[in-house]
Amino acid sequence: MDYESAKLVFERYLNGYDRGNDKVKLKIVHTYGVVAQSTELAKRMGLSEEDTALARIIALLHDIGRFEQLKRFDSFMPDTMDHAAYGVKVLFDEGMIRQFVPEDKWDDIIQYAIARHSDYRLEAAGDERTMLHARLIRDADKLDNCRVKLVDDLETFVGAPAKEIGAQPVTPKIREDALAGRSIWSPDRVTLMDFWVSYVAYFYDLNFRESLDIVDERDYVRRIIRRIPYTNPETAKTMEELEKCMIKYVHKALRPSA
Repeated sequence: MDYESAKLVFERYLNGYDRGNDKVKLKIVHTYGVVAQSTELAKRMGLSEEDTALARIIALLHDIGRFEQLKRFDSFMPDTMDHAAYGVKVLFDEGMIRQFVPEDKWDDIIQYAIARHSDYRLEAAGDERTMLHARLIRDADKLDNCRVKLVDDLETFVGAPAKEIGAQPVTPKIREDALAGRSIWSPDRVTLMDFWVSYVAYFYDLNFRESLDIVDERDYVRRIIRRIPYTNPETAKTMEELEKCMIKYVHKALRPSA
């Protein structure tokens, strides 16, 4: 595997899309952000050189289906296209993977990781190495999405300015799940605040202590929650509770027993 060669192929692929579109630009930056997060996690976890290279290739390709979704629908919403399934189709059904990785020895791992990276919940399947990479890409994806939630334009990825988001309610099902330590199932989201809560609750789905350490070190819980001004009193109360609940979770989850 040669990441730099794969990156050149990826850049040529992107030339088929509108690089000036804000959503396309967001996803390009996100892709390389996920590569960086995968590299950081691999280093912290002490992975081998080969597994580190494999993690970087998976990160580079994990959202390749997003660009066609944006071209066709100008939307990130899952009801417009299953971008993970489309990415698998382009790479493996249509054979484009050989342009990125000449050998086929890692195909099963790459395919499974990309296919499952955005699933609501990752079910255990396959061998230990396959699951390692499936979990790794999910964590790296979420970690870079923290950057997205903090620095990118809210109207680009949520569809509204901060004041409009914070004025909306959190629906009861979303509040219940988030405060009970459960990630949010996408179809349950109704209001824009439901979407915002889901971006915090996905920390419950992180797989590695190293990932939670990064969340803790960078104070992502407080920073993401406090980006929005909550003018709805019930929403403000919910987010205050969620901040306390999530910080407690980040500090304690996946730590070895004393």
